[in-house]
Amino acid sequence: MQQAVVSSTYAGQIAHYAILSGASEVITEVNDNYCRQTFRTRCQILGPNGIETLTIPVVKPSEKTKVKDIVIDGTQWQTQHIRAIETAYNSSPFLEYYLDDLMPFYTKAYKWLYDFNTELEDKVCTLIGISFNRCVTGSYLSYPDNTDFRQMVEKKSVMPKNFTPEPYYQVFKEKFGFVKNLSIMDLLLNMGPESILILKKSLPLQMV
Repeated sequence: MQQAVVSSTYAGQIAHYAILSGASEVITEVNDNYCRQTFRTRCQILGPNGIETLTIPVVKPSEKTKVKDIVIDGTQWQTQHIRAIETAYNSSPFLEYYLDDLMPFYTKAYKWLYDFNTELEDKVCTLIGISFNRCVTGSYLSYPDNTDFRQMVEKKSVMPKNFTPEPYYQVFKEKFGFVKNLSIMDLLLNMGPESILILKKSLPLQMV
């Protein structure tokens, strides 16, 4: 498999993790300028009222603050987020199984957004069975189109070319139909060990 260049994300979308599952080396961009309302600070889960967006508050950055320098604002959001996750996935097959693994991310005080995102991503990858070599950028550079997935972090981004979301069980599927490309939390808590199979079936063709 190939190299993939990605942005730092909060419990990234399923497409993001499909890319991670197919890469042998992952380069995480930390030298891009921070922008508001992206998946760097937010993720989407599916609850009883539909899609719910969870957002990490950050200290207001200057216009050209690098992602690696973004500071999280307080800890109150952590309690709100874990309660929202528990409410959304209380009836899911795997919340009880993984809750102890996720809880430290909602009780430990984090200063840097990048540290939180990366540690959570590493834990989720371990739970799912994804492995790769990770490094970070030293500066903002251009990469070949077939390895550069950094724009996926934008709120209005499209999914990678040829990415085909594989349907899976969702708690509220009968109510809302299948909702694609939610946070990896949705896949993990609904499918557990089978998550890796869903990611492999959804893998963008250019990653094969």
